[in-house]
Amino acid sequence: MIMRVWIDQDLCTGDGLCIDHCPDVFVQLEDGIAYVVESGVVLNDPGSSSSLAIIPERSVDAVLEAADRCPGECIFVEID
Repeated sequence: MIMRVWIDQDLCTGDGLCIDHCPDVFVQLEDGIAYVVESGVVLNDPGSSSSLAIIPERSVDAVLEAADRCPGECIFVEID
């Protein structure tokens, strides 16, 4: 099972709680909006399928917690 995560930047409030929960998967850029990271590369093409990051197994719980606590409800997890 592969889990992927993406952020709807239109809904992001810029609180940075996702980065607090899982800095390996989330990053906040200079625009104040959160993006996902995969293998150290920021996937910052909003709305594009290329912005889906594979969640490392070690980070699954932290990503799910971040999605649950996100005030903007902008973090989406997909399961393949």
